[in-house]
Amino acid sequence: MNRSIRLSAPWVPYLVRLADGLVILLAAFLALYLRRILEIHVEFPVDLSGYYAMATIAAILFAALPATVYRSWRAAQLPAMLAGVAGRWIGIVGLILLWLFIFKASQDFSRIWLLLWAFITLVLLWLERFIVYLFLRVLRRRGFNLRHLVLVGDGPAAKNLHQRLETSGWSGYSISLWLEKIDTDSLKQLEVAQVDEVWLALPLTDEFAIRQTLDALKHSTASIRFVPDLFTLRLINQGVTDVLGIPMFDLSTSPMTGVNQLVKWSEDKLISLLILVVISPIMLLLAIGVKLSSPGPVFYRQERVGMNNTPFNMLKFRSMPIDTEKDGVNWGGSAAKATTRFGQFIRKTSLDELPQFLNVLKGDMSIVGPRPERSIFVEQFKEEIPDYMKKHMVKAGITGWAQIHGWRGDTDLKTRIQYDLYYIENWSIWLDLKIIVMTVFKGFVNKNAY
Repeated sequence: MNRSIRLSAPWVPYLVRLADGLVILLAAFLALYLRRILEIHVEFPVDLSGYYAMATIAAILFAALPATVYRSWRAAQLPAMLAGVAGRWIGIVGLILLWLFIFKASQDFSRIWLLLWAFITLVLLWLERFIVYLFLRVLRRRGFNLRHLVLVGDGPAAKNLHQRLETSGWSGYSISLWLEKIDTDSLKQLEVAQVDEVWLALPLTDEFAIRQTLDALKHSTASIRFVPDLFTLRLINQGVTDVLGIPMFDLSTSPMTGVNQLVKWSEDKLISLLILVVISPIMLLLAIGVKLSSPGPVFYRQERVGMNNTPFNMLKFRSMPIDTEKDGVNWGGSAAKATTRFGQFIRKTSLDELPQFLNVLKGDMSIVGPRPERSIFVEQFKEEIPDYMKKHMVKAGITGWAQIHGWRGDTDLKTRIQYDLYYIENWSIWLDLKIIVMTVFKGFVNKNAY
């Protein structure tokens, strides 16, 4: 018996589409049944043809149109798959609601039914994929539905791939041959290898080895994939972008583009406005305390460098006498700088940072992001610390991933930059909210805050 028998016949994607369509119709029937049970005052209509028609149209739109949710599930991550299904279904429901609004037909349908249908459908679509996903994982672990491959390369990328495949039997990939060196013998092995895929994990600079390998595969029908060995580089949001029809490798790009930029902007404006409304009495008391503690302005304005290396004036409640920095500034030694008694308190509790919500509202800063630094220090650090300038790919923040882990004040800059780059590469609205919540509990009072 051939344990690596292929289960991915050409008709399987169509079977999945058919199953999705049937799930949407089933959810519609279940929602109608529940709606009848919930009926109390108004008798539910007898003619349900409009409901059946809407469910049928939704099923066709979901299952028939091209979509990434019907790509191969091999080695796919379940959360990403479920998120894709949710996004597609929400889009279909949105189109239906738009149609009802345009043609003023919303009164012809039960709102409770629409809500029940949308919710039940999403749950059933997720359940369907979860069951099939687990079933395929079990089959592949037992040796069925495998894709055999040749791995070419001996660098960090090849070793990383080999390690991941060894611990991911559920993916359905099996290494039949690993060619760590490109020589005459290995190329002959490659020419006669009966495999499904060939993965080239070679450095971009090794053009000769790449050409030799491709020449040996000129008669092969296997899928050939190139995994550039970029592990020696510090990349940010790497991927592939299509520009004018030409695919380009993204080595370092900001996540704040397109919809992400709108989401981040909305998050900053709404949350900062809400926080300013809540803390305005506290800010008034702090302003009075600053004014009474020493002569001078309430706010301390300091030039910092933000997104795209753009300088801006960052606001703080003044915690030092006005002539403290008349002889210039030096990096570090914050604890030794002269502060008023009230200023020492607001520094230790980070209350001096509260006016920066005004910077956020103005658009100079974000609530969450890498902390900004003075221009004079940026010029120094960008030559001393690898990848230092990449923190300026996003807006500077009041709090950040580094700050909630204690990397603030006079702490190691190299480590702090690594935390900042982790944030930029893994940004999401959920990570921002997590950082904000963690700041409330552990980010204000800190031994490194001065």
